[in-house]
Amino acid sequence: MRGQILSFDDASGTGLISGDDGIRYSFVREAVSPPAQVTSGLRVDFVPVAGEATNIMLLAAAPAPSGPSPTPGVPIDSFNFQHVLLSFNGRIRRQHFWIGWLICLGAGVVLGWIPLLGTLLSIALIWPNLAISVKRLHDMGHSGWLVVIPWIAGIGGVVAAFMSVGAAALMSGGNWESEDPAVVFGILGPVLGILGIVALIQLGFLLWIGIAEGQRGDNRFGPSPKGE
Repeated sequence: MRGQILSFDDASGTGLISGDDGIRYSFVREAVSPPAQVTSGLRVDFVPVAGEATNIMLLAAAPAPSGPSPTPGVPIDSFNFQHVLLSFNGRIRRQHFWIGWLICLGAGVVLGWIPLLGTLLSIALIWPNLAISVKRLHDMGHSGWLVVIPWIAGIGGVVAAFMSVGAAALMSGGNWESEDPAVVFGILGPVLGILGIVALIQLGFLLWIGIAEGQRGDNRFGPSPKGE
């Protein structure tokens, strides 16, 4: 694995390496071989073991970037499919979130035309949808667990809709075939209201994570994808 030294405390002999996989690894001076002066910005080759960099070999100082750069190994204007759509680590910028979201949307539309197999593959799209949402939350400085909000709203809405239909049916005396608009609205009105609220919550969440600006500089989830 290769990466770049982000920081090094000469007093304690410890530091951080940002791997080309976008993950940060801690290390100690003794892991550097052969012993040499360790400074921030050096490119290194190392062996990751349980979140720690071992067998570190210094390569060379990182070249000065001509423009802002996000996580190491992912140039600012490139779209790394594996990182954006499959990984839950690190951060992504708004532009890459919307690209990933459109890819998932397009794939879902195409798979919707394929019987059975398309349904199974559509379920697999849950993973990249969660991945892009979690990393966008990370970029904003929030816990990725907030991604459950629209899912809880959706499940809760379906349960509430079924309960509403059941309650309305009991109140109407089981008169399902009635053409009385008041009866029909009494059964379907609450359901449409519940589903409308759920849709607003999910749309609001999507716009929030897709439009809100990310934190400047590094945060606890990693370096800024904009290189700020």
